[in-house]
Amino acid sequence: MTDLTPTETKDRLKSLGLFGLLACWEQLADKPWLREVLAIEERERHKRSLERRLKNSRVAAFKPMADFDWSWPKKIDREAVDDLFGFGFLTTGHNAVLVGPNGVGKTMILKNLAHQAVVRGHTVRFSTASDMLSDLAAQESSAALARRLRRYTIPALLCIDEVGYLSYDSRYADLLFEVVTRRYDAQKPLLLSTNKAFADWGQVFPHAACVVTLVDRLVHRAEVIEIEAESYRLKEAKELSATRTKQRRSKKH
Repeated sequence: MTDLTPTETKDRLKSLGLFGLLACWEQLADKPWLREVLAIEERERHKRSLERRLKNSRVAAFKPMADFDWSWPKKIDREAVDDLFGFGFLTTGHNAVLVGPNGVGKTMILKNLAHQAVVRGHTVRFSTASDMLSDLAAQESSAALARRLRRYTIPALLCIDEVGYLSYDSRYADLLFEVVTRRYDAQKPLLLSTNKAFADWGQVFPHAACVVTLVDRLVHRAEVIEIEAESYRLKEAKELSATRTKQRRSKKH
């Protein structure tokens, strides 16, 4: 900050909206504390911006990727997952879909991606499919729905978790189609996890006429990553049970 030219310093004042200081530039230009004040203000605004974006993202608690057991899945394209953490999809607008059974780490990957995107300065919204669709379906007028749709179409990145865990009627399918289509047209990416193969999405949205087109727009230019594994949560539960059994036996002796 101390190496800023006068022009750069004035640009910083303008970008921060410190027009009072800018108006007094002639009197303040040589003050030794001015650039330190700028640095403090920028740090504080960056901190508040990050806190606000983290809160709005609704990511909540998650395990870091350092805890992901890459040796557990029978099938996972680690290079493809690692590429996602390069966040090139935020520039191209391409989607990514994680497909696999329950408990194999899909949510863990999505939440880490969402969190890292926020840290990098992007706006993010994370939601389960159930919460998002229920939220949209609860709007009582077209105007209210239009406003609420912006919650899921405006952020730079939308993460939709757990598509396929519940079945929905045609109204919910239409709402998901609307979100996917608006983001597709705006070239804004979404990350999605599902426990159903796309061929089985008719079971998730029975009788919905838009399912084929919905899947087509979702996967167009998308990275589809399949994960094959037994439930990691079940694995942890078995290991914990074995540990407790061993501890109880040792106490008897």
